[in-house]
Amino acid sequence: MAQTHDHEIVSIYPFTDEEVDQLMHNSSECVLMWGTKDGWPVGVTHAFVWRDGKIWITFAAHRHRAAAIRRDNRVSVNVSSQAYPQADDALPSGAITFKGHGEFYDDDETKQWFYSALSKKVSPSDKAGEDFFYNLLDSPLRTILAVTPVKKIMYNGKTAQGHMAGTISEEDLGERLESDNQRMSRERAKRGMDPR
Repeated sequence: MAQTHDHEIVSIYPFTDEEVDQLMHNSSECVLMWGTKDGWPVGVTHAFVWRDGKIWITFAAHRHRAAAIRRDNRVSVNVSSQAYPQADDALPSGAITFKGHGEFYDDDETKQWFYSALSKKVSPSDKAGEDFFYNLLDSPLRTILAVTPVKKIMYNGKTAQGHMAGTISEEDLGERLESDNQRMSRERAKRGMDPR
């Protein structure tokens, strides 16, 4: 009979709200994912800003992704601690995939604050680089997408490492979600394993 592996149960490793904010403010890029007209999932890497609980991204309005998201605004965004500009053990490690709805903005007020925030994030200690990037963004073809999350799929690497090493208690873990409760038990039974 196959061995049971605790590392197959990952929904018990969520982030706190504070850790979500830390990851989102410090990670330099995300992957925006959407569905094409013929059903293909596609993803593109973007710089982004996390503000007001939304993920803000920009690209040219004539890109296929703009038409696809206007047709069906259900998108996902993945953000990983691997995209920190430099390693920092004080920050959360792991990744979050957000399922959400996208909304486009083309007004001058949104462009001004967003271009400023994104330019500062991309060049935090280089005013000349910040100004260059702002001017690059400030194009009449550019649009801004705000993704409002409706669900987070999280993997907290530090909690997982601590749990596997036996250095944190069960009280520090999150609740097992449906995938690691019912679906895992059904899959184990299909494979002749003891359900858990």
